[in-house]
Amino acid sequence: MNGHPPVWLHQALSRARFTSYVAAAAGDPERAQRLYWWNLQASAAFYGPLHCLEVALRNALHERLREKYGREDWWSAAPLSPEGRRKVERARANARQNSARRAGARPLVPDDVVAELTFGFWVELLSRRNDRLFWVPCLHRAFTGYSGRRDRLHRDLLSMVLLRNRVMHYEPIHHRDLAKDHQTVYRLMQYISPELAGEARRLDRVPDVLARRNDVCAGVHSSSF
Repeated sequence: MNGHPPVWLHQALSRARFTSYVAAAAGDPERAQRLYWWNLQASAAFYGPLHCLEVALRNALHERLREKYGREDWWSAAPLSPEGRRKVERARANARQNSARRAGARPLVPDDVVAELTFGFWVELLSRRNDRLFWVPCLHRAFTGYSGRRDRLHRDLLSMVLLRNRVMHYEPIHHRDLAKDHQTVYRLMQYISPELAGEARRLDRVPDVLARRNDVCAGVHSSSF
């Protein structure tokens, strides 16, 4: 490759998207292209562990809140913030639309809404503002393998939300400390379900992808992100 990316690359990926990789690769288009494909592989590898963490967190918190309020649609009784209520309404609307598109549509059930609530919604329930409302009375019991402070748990989960959003929106993650992220996602999963963490590790491709990082990312810096 010469000093310019091929035309098809800019057409397919957009100049703005690829330019950020060129900047991270110190202006070397060939290295930037390798970095782009490695970033894609890393994102794909993280999808599985992040999927398991998000679903496990959702179900664990839902179960504790269902117990506390004695109803499947616990959000109807829980003291959610205005933003939390808006997210529930949005989830209900999305669930209704999804149900309408399916053949043999059935009435909505609470599980439909639970499945539509975002990772960020669940993590927000563990924030400082919800310490006395949710963490102290019930949500701490969702993390049977954890006995530390709520704020540390929330901080780590929030970091995973940011990583998940970058992965799902096809954004760069190569500048992150991905080895640390990998440890964090499994540590959090372990707090909720050691069995799930064990199963997820059997299918995990992140270590293999990270092992190839030095070869692909030599000379790449992260100051442009």
